[in-house]
Amino acid sequence: MGSLRARAKADACREQHYGVVAGNGADAFEGFTAKANACKSHYSAENAHPLKSLRLFGNHHMSVTHCHTHKERHFAASDTVRDLVLGMADGLTVPFALAAGLSAANVASRVVVVAGVAEIAAGAIAMGLGGYLAARGEIDHYHSERSREFREIRDLQREEEREIVDIFKGYGLDRTACEPILAHFRKDHEAWVDFMMRFELGLETPQPGRALRSALTIGGAYIVGGLVPLAPYMLIDRLQPALSVSMVCTGLALALFGAAKGRFTGVSAWRNAVQTVLIGGLASATAFLLAHWISAA
Repeated sequence: MGSLRARAKADACREQHYGVVAGNGADAFEGFTAKANACKSHYSAENAHPLKSLRLFGNHHMSVTHCHTHKERHFAASDTVRDLVLGMADGLTVPFALAAGLSAANVASRVVVVAGVAEIAAGAIAMGLGGYLAARGEIDHYHSERSREFREIRDLQREEEREIVDIFKGYGLDRTACEPILAHFRKDHEAWVDFMMRFELGLETPQPGRALRSALTIGGAYIVGGLVPLAPYMLIDRLQPALSVSMVCTGLALALFGAAKGRFTGVSAWRNAVQTVLIGGLASATAFLLAHWISAA
């Protein structure tokens, strides 16, 4: 009796969700198919999302689309954000520190502008070149390690299989559970190498054009950031008022930049804003005090 009640309850649940009672009969399957196809048509038209696999109740299987959506929001532009952070952070702090140091030495505003523009040009080129070389190094390292993995799979297959088992042991799987995976990898060395690159070495496939894009992003961000503290000196002839306005503009820019970085990376915007302002202020204050001490001596 308990088993019959449990089955009746399960059928009622399935009927509530899908409009039919699953079973081996043709009527149940056709009813379910009609319901699933209606769901699939509605979902595909409304959401234009790829179809997902669904196991039908009973003994039937087919591929349909779920009527509900589950959207996971992940930030997937970490490399670009890293480049923007590098370029913008240095662009805001280094030219401002230079301008503050020259202001402490009581030079003309024109001197600050000329020195600042020269520094921004040199800094953007140096930072962009550094980003390009770093990205190229990552790409070369990836392809070198990938070639090495192919050789090891060819010459040391048992050792590579043991490494796969060791990886899955961390997820509670033993050698027996890994055998289907190993059997597949023995037939598909490309998939085997992809697996080892990601889960053994922690290396992701480099994006095409990554090196050039990194160089342009870092260099462009450096120029944009560097113009913020330098603009007041271009617009104001008097040195001290220009320094005061530059401090305010740079402080606000650092705060906004830090808050935006925190929002994109999922960290506290306030904490990032305060941290960025403190770092930039410390660098600028150091340059200002050092220049003032040298000029006074």
